[in-house]
Amino acid sequence: MNNWQQQLNKFISQSQKGGLKTSEYPKEWSDLQLRISFGMGMAARVPWIAFVAPEMKVSRGFYPVYLYYKELGILILAYGVSETSEFEQSWPAEIMNSAEKINAYFNKDVPRYGDSFVFKAYKIKNGSEKIEYLDADNNIVTEKDIEADLKTILDYYKKSVSIEISQETSIQSQGLFYMEKQLEDFIIYNWDSTELGKKYDLIIEEGVLVSQQYRTEIGPIDILARDKKTKEYVIIELKKNQTSDDTIGQIARYMGWIQENKGESVKGVIIAGEYDRRLDYALKMIPNVEVFLYKVNFKLNEFSKKK
Repeated sequence: MNNWQQQLNKFISQSQKGGLKTSEYPKEWSDLQLRISFGMGMAARVPWIAFVAPEMKVSRGFYPVYLYYKELGILILAYGVSETSEFEQSWPAEIMNSAEKINAYFNKDVPRYGDSFVFKAYKIKNGSEKIEYLDADNNIVTEKDIEADLKTILDYYKKSVSIEISQETSIQSQGLFYMEKQLEDFIIYNWDSTELGKKYDLIIEEGVLVSQQYRTEIGPIDILARDKKTKEYVIIELKKNQTSDDTIGQIARYMGWIQENKGESVKGVIIAGEYDRRLDYALKMIPNVEVFLYKVNFKLNEFSKKK
């Protein structure tokens, strides 16, 4: 399938008929990462297609996204905003201040993504032979218009994030681990191969990772996971440029919030570059918090020219 509407038709059809696999879809589109979800374990109420810049994630960033509200028969092409954690950059002020939020468009709180902004909305009509897209006046939206709408928002997005696209983009070339600043992303990306991944599971809801920068009313938790055996919640905090007292106070607050709001037992994990006396004394009084130490190895090997 070479044109976009063919991909979109397949997405709509699969959303209606069921099936969670995404392996047959492209991994990139217009030099952006293409991320698709029909749900995780069970069908999502709002399947989605996101176009994500290399430095962002669906769980942490902003991006153009198709959101299919199946029960309402509406497909929205949106200025998407991550539900789970904030990114240092967002859509320009002209969008944030003037575009209509999805909740406002439907005049009610929708199941998911209500704080994202509407760019285009299409009514979905299933005919005997094909899927049709209608505008607000029930006029047919042509394939050319579908393609033009997508190109418009993608071009605007690339300009907004100032993406410099290279012919070869890889995780390695982007660099995931710039010391402590990127430690959190590094841990999440390599979760299954870490000691944490052996004991704890990340939390995924409707195909979206929600563990990283988990939002609470008292601030975002670095990583929220669950114990593989006990199913307890596990709060993981990184000791980044903080005193031990600050770190202990912070993780204790989050543990209290989770216990009160989730009604389940909780434990904590602190990830630090070194173990100091203050941390040691404090943890003697908080037995359900453990510490993991990270170590960065940096090595240069001399290149020997062939003779």
